[in-house]
Amino acid sequence: MAKLTMPPARTHQATCVALGPRAVLIEGPSGSGKTSLALELIDRGAVLVGDDGVVLDGTGKTLIVRPHPRTQGLIEVRNLGLLPEPFRAIATVSLLVTLDTEAPRYIEAPDRCLLFGHAIPRVRLWPHAGPLAIKVERALTAYGLPEPHDP
Repeated sequence: MAKLTMPPARTHQATCVALGPRAVLIEGPSGSGKTSLALELIDRGAVLVGDDGVVLDGTGKTLIVRPHPRTQGLIEVRNLGLLPEPFRAIATVSLLVTLDTEAPRYIEAPDRCLLFGHAIPRVRLWPHAGPLAIKVERALTAYGLPEPHDP
């Protein structure tokens, strides 16, 4: 029987910021506010990893995220265009946030989403029910995977 091998990394459609070594992937439909949420988190001390596309590597013990090489250090701010932004070159995915108008009012525990072989906690947030940045920070504290020892 042939052994299936996974590619070392793949592109994933999401925006991502790092709070320390832990990364939060932000997903949602076009126009749902992924970049706006990233900007709010950056304003609160997070660092951009990638906007609208990142590279995931799940070959190790943790899910690693890096900026996409074509958009590294850029963030697309609606009405302003592509702007340079300081970025983090590598982080460990600790939480997935999905902007979803069907998000539940409250949860007892996060969903788990299998990303590249890794079970990542996922919370769904209604995109127009702020303060989203504070909710993401709280979700990372309450539900995110612990800080890795080796990214």
